[in-house]
Amino acid sequence: MHNWLSVTGWLKRWLWGIVLLLLIQGFWSLPVAARVTLNEDQQLLNEVWRIVNRTYVDASFNGQNWSSLRQKALRGGLKDRKATYSAIESMLEPLGDPFTRFLRPEQYLSLRTSTRGELTGVGLQIALEPETGALTVISPIEGSPADRAELRPLDKILAIDGVPTTDMALDEAAERMRGTIGSQVRLTVGREGQSSFEVLLVRDRIELNPVHAELRQVPDQSAIGYIRLSQFNGNAVSEMAQAVQTLKSQGATRYILDLRGNPGGLLQAGVEIARLWLDQGAIVYTVNREGVQDSLEARGSALAQEPLVVLVNGGTASASEILAAALQDNGRAKLVGTQTFGKGLIQSLFDLSDGSGLAVTVAKYQTPSHHDINKLGITPDVVVEAPSLKRDQIATAQDPQYQAAINLLSNATLAVSG
Repeated sequence: MHNWLSVTGWLKRWLWGIVLLLLIQGFWSLPVAARVTLNEDQQLLNEVWRIVNRTYVDASFNGQNWSSLRQKALRGGLKDRKATYSAIESMLEPLGDPFTRFLRPEQYLSLRTSTRGELTGVGLQIALEPETGALTVISPIEGSPADRAELRPLDKILAIDGVPTTDMALDEAAERMRGTIGSQVRLTVGREGQSSFEVLLVRDRIELNPVHAELRQVPDQSAIGYIRLSQFNGNAVSEMAQAVQTLKSQGATRYILDLRGNPGGLLQAGVEIARLWLDQGAIVYTVNREGVQDSLEARGSALAQEPLVVLVNGGTASASEILAAALQDNGRAKLVGTQTFGKGLIQSLFDLSDGSGLAVTVAKYQTPSHHDINKLGITPDVVVEAPSLKRDQIATAQDPQYQAAINLLSNATLAVSG
């Protein structure tokens, strides 16, 4: 009996050993993420990594080992949320893409608010110059503190409150210029042909009414509908449709669409506005990371068929370029002005679990004629240089690009198709 109990005890210990071994082997066969309980900061970093891994337009990740960048970020230690945000930004930096960026909660909220047509700050639309990384003004928003201070497209913001912008991320620069209404910010500005200078701006509420339209009576011509579109926000499509219908009812028989200084905005708004002017044809082709091409087309819903001229310049960017190229390539309009900015990349916004956000370049786009304009821009049909104009000189006799558009519209043979 004693021997039997001893054997039974040994057998039990042996069986438990086998079970324990199987449990250990099973544990180590699980993915790393399943083996370790990640804290909230690690989960947030992994969340960003997975989104980029799944959607980023360049499957080579700019020649970087994307998995290794995640491991490096996790090894760096995420002691608090601020450190986690910095780690995420460092992880994204080797992609070499200023448009793929992490947005801290306050930055993300401000971006989402601005696309709905509301904003507080100085009213500067900015970008990083692709070749030099310089913080560059695309355009001041009409009526904003920056506009009243006569800041201009292509001005360089060299410092913000004395902090140099060299190597400063776009969102950090934007965040430094935001603030409460009535507070001040000092910008050091570089402008071609003159010494750098300082501008003191008082932050204010920015009214983002993207469309300005009026009927112009031109000597020896029928009435011209002049429309200036300042950005593609959530109000742009409805305001543009209303402007065209109103001008048409007032007797407009020709149109000028002014996209100068328009930095873009919502891709879909650009596509829908193109549909207001085009009855048929491709508007834009998108190309994803697998090289799969898709197209967005006109739907036969144009509101106007009359002759159209589009004004463009170096501040015409992104969704503005999609619209301008669609009208040019389809023969619907002539472009007048100077070379456009050259942003041929499409971003998507992703909500993150802690209220922050992520902008990721998910595709490239081509014009209807299959031109890739990224870093190249669009060449106008009629190139007209223009001096730097004050706001009240735009679209007047002192504006040579506007006058060139008037002259072009006077040509009875101006081709219109749609």
